[in-house]
This record gives sequence, structure tokens and C-alpha cells, in this order.
Amino acid sequence: MSGQRVGVIVGGTSGIGREVARSLAVRGDQVVITGRDRGRAETIAAEIGGSVRGLALDLTRPERIGDALSGIDRVDALVLAAIDRDENTVKKYDIGRATSLVTLKVIGYTEVIHALASRLAPDASIVLFGGLAKARPYPGSTTVTTVNGAVTSLVHTLAVELAPVRVNALHPGIVGDSPAWKGKPPEVLERVRSRTPTGRLVSMADAASAVLFLLDNQGINGINLNIDGGWLLL
Repeated sequence: MSGQRVGVIVGGTSGIGREVARSLAVRGDQVVITGRDRGRAETIAAEIGGSVRGLALDLTRPERIGDALSGIDRVDALVLAAIDRDENTVKKYDIGRATSLVTLKVIGYTEVIHALASRLAPDASIVLFGGLAKARPYPGSTTVTTVNGAVTSLVHTLAVELAPVRVNALHPGIVGDSPAWKGKPPEVLERVRSRTPTGRLVSMADAASAVLFLLDNQGINGINLNIDGGWLLL
């Protein structure tokens, strides 16, 4: 196990997080994936194979995060991919849902890093997940837009506080084959594709590749990287 890099993927049981975990495992890294349900996390870890194990972690319960991560000795790559989708307008404001999302993505993300800070390798790298709602709000994105905007600022302060550890964020647009989008009506996806300069939707493989770029490239730090095929241009 000596010399084997250790990656921790918070929110690694589905979607892009799972794809990142698989990519790290394929190249021989030791990987820890987390999800809210321990049984599911362990099942997904076994399905991915390699040196992958699953842990239970609920970012909306930040007071429990330190204990949940206590068994991790070293971290070379930390990916905070856990997300939630909150349809919440100002006119019909649900305080409970808003509080849960803010806790998950602002306090929860930060507490994970706080809990693991002493175990980050000097050349470790962290990638946070935001989203393009930060730049293109939509009806119901009041809280989502706000927390993704917070992620852009969090990247900057963490890159300064944790130096020489690198900190970056990935902000995906519409990922066509992700669990959130692949079941949408074809006409909905076609409208997005037709407005994307590359002529295709971003895929989970694209997003996972971008995460690995942010993790591995030693010259990239304090960056908020959009991945949308140029969708925001139109």
C-alpha cells in the first residue's frame, strides 16, 4: 500500500462522483467513496472494484463528519462531488430545504476539508463541485445559484489557507448522460444540444476527465472551471 495514492470522493456513489472514483481506481489509486447510506456506499465500492471502500457520510450533519472520516490516514486527492437539487423560489420559500442545501454545500464541504486538513499530503489537490446555475439562474434556483456562487469564493480562500495544497472547482452545465438529465424528454435535451457550440452535450466521462485534470495538473490552482461545451456563450 506504500506509495499508493489515496483519493476520497465525497458523493462517490452515483453520477460524476462515481465516474471519478472509477477512473481513480482504474489507474491504481486507493479510493474511499462516501454516501449517506453505508450499505449503498459499500455496494458501489464493491462494484467499482480495485482498492475502493465505502463510508457513510451525511454533509447535512456536519457535527458528525469528523468521526465519519476518522479512519482515513492520508489524502492525496479530495473530490467534493455531493450535490442536491433544490427547486426553491423566493415567493414559495422553503426554509428547511434551503437550510439543508446551504449546510450541505457550504458548511458540509468546508467541514470535510477541516476534518481532513491535517491528513492532506503536501502535494494534495482538492476539487469542489459547483454548477452553472451560478452564472445562469433559472426559476427555482434561488438557493442553488447562491451556494454555487459561494463555491467560487470558497475555492479562492481555501487555495490561500491550505497552500501548498491546490484547490479548484468544477462547474458542470447540463451533463446529458447523468442521472439528473438522461431521463429528460428528448426534445428538452435537443434544445440544449442545439444551443451548444460543440454540437453535443457534455458527458459524465467529460466531467470526470476534467476533475482528473484539476487533480493532476500542478499548475492549476484557485480556478473555477466551467464545463459546458460553450453553452454559456449562446
